[in-house]
Amino acid sequence: MSALIEIILPVFLVMGFGFAAVKRGLFSLDGVDALMRFSQGFAIPLLLFRAISTLDLGRGYDAGLMLSYYSGSLAGFLFGMLGARFLFGRAWDVAVAVGFSALFANSVLLGLPISELAFGADALAPNYAIISVHAAFCYFLGISTMELVRGSGGGARAAALAVLKAMFRNTLMLAILLGFAVNLSGLTLPGAVADAFDLVVRAALPTALFALGGILTRYRPEGDMRLVLWVCALSLLLHPLIVLGVGTRLAALPAEMLKPAVLTAAMAPGFNAYIFANIYGVGKRIAATSVLVGTALSVFSIWFWLWVLG
Repeated sequence: MSALIEIILPVFLVMGFGFAAVKRGLFSLDGVDALMRFSQGFAIPLLLFRAISTLDLGRGYDAGLMLSYYSGSLAGFLFGMLGARFLFGRAWDVAVAVGFSALFANSVLLGLPISELAFGADALAPNYAIISVHAAFCYFLGISTMELVRGSGGGARAAALAVLKAMFRNTLMLAILLGFAVNLSGLTLPGAVADAFDLVVRAALPTALFALGGILTRYRPEGDMRLVLWVCALSLLLHPLIVLGVGTRLAALPAEMLKPAVLTAAMAPGFNAYIFANIYGVGKRIAATSVLVGTALSVFSIWFWLWVLG
């Protein structure tokens, strides 16, 4: 019960404030969109830049950490796609969109604040290491698979070029790359600039969580609920279970790496699931409902995984 009160509830209460404010007409959807643009376009990129630029790369990056987390991601994608195809009889392109929904965990908006409350701000190096390659891995896998199942011209090579172009238009990825550049060069920001950045960084997660709650008012629990629950089971249970198993048995990760990796894997599908489905025009309702239902169910699944992790 203490984990629910001290770690989970603060995050979901901020989201609940955003949801209630929009639902009651106290805050407009246009205002929520502006908040999300600020958080995702400015505040969170600065958060990631500051974190990566000061990250101890030798301590944060570990082959076993990446193997553990991304083997779980890959399994979620494959089970999601093959389950949608052979258990639920969906077309291959819809199945890929379903697999992407099970693949892309909400590692930033939910994963960072919950991990910080659970383990402390000084224990987030594994989170930032996972996040630094998260979008690139997920989009490359999703786009490449979609292009192949649709038989698009150029195949995997065209998909790879499309991913590279998308990455260099993504402010989060640009912030991460700039963070690596500063880190590896040994440069340090002037004190006043660093302090200004940190002022914005402190607003990143609260505004993003409030905006996320407001945006959820746009969605309704509709679509194929059996398939949505399949996605949620893969995201909230299978992914963290594989991370725990691989991290414990194969990678022998220390607790300070294993716990944040498992907890990040246990996050609900992120909004990128809907963005991906929208790009290809398939599975949009399933993706949106998976985000909504998964976020609601994650209140209980995060509690469960915190109990498992001790």
